[in-house]
Amino acid sequence: MDTIPDANPDLTILEQIEQNPDANQAALASQLDVAVGTINWHLKRLIDKGFIKVKRLNRKKLRYIITPEGIAMRARMTIDFIQNQFQLFRLVRQRVIEAVEQVKAEGMDEVQVVGSGDVADVCRLTCLEQGMRIVNDSGKPRLVVQDLKILIEMGGSKKA
Repeated sequence: MDTIPDANPDLTILEQIEQNPDANQAALASQLDVAVGTINWHLKRLIDKGFIKVKRLNRKKLRYIITPEGIAMRARMTIDFIQNQFQLFRLVRQRVIEAVEQVKAEGMDEVQVVGSGDVADVCRLTCLEQGMRIVNDSGKPRLVVQDLKILIEMGGSKKA
């Protein structure tokens, strides 16, 4: 089965329906880059749980309406999502602080940050906040960002 590219597919579908209640399953599937059957399955679950109701506009057209219970659930899921993101931010930040402390213990105050994306951005900002200069010098220690891991390469050796 296709999966919706988000941590919480129910939240994603509710947000899409809120933005466009006249969207059909094919449009939702296209927006979320999944099969229509995947959307159908999720919608049936949300309807069965009472989070969405369906109003028939004509023989071929349906409108999805988020119920008050659906609105409350979406609010809870949004809060949970935000809390999880802050938890991940704190985790990454703590790992970078520990890595910077190891580099400083070796008497150095410059590093390379290798990686891209949000985690690498948090890594760069935390390094600067900790007084560590970011350089593009292959002779300096490297903080390598791999997913949520921060690896330290000091002169060819890797430490997690």
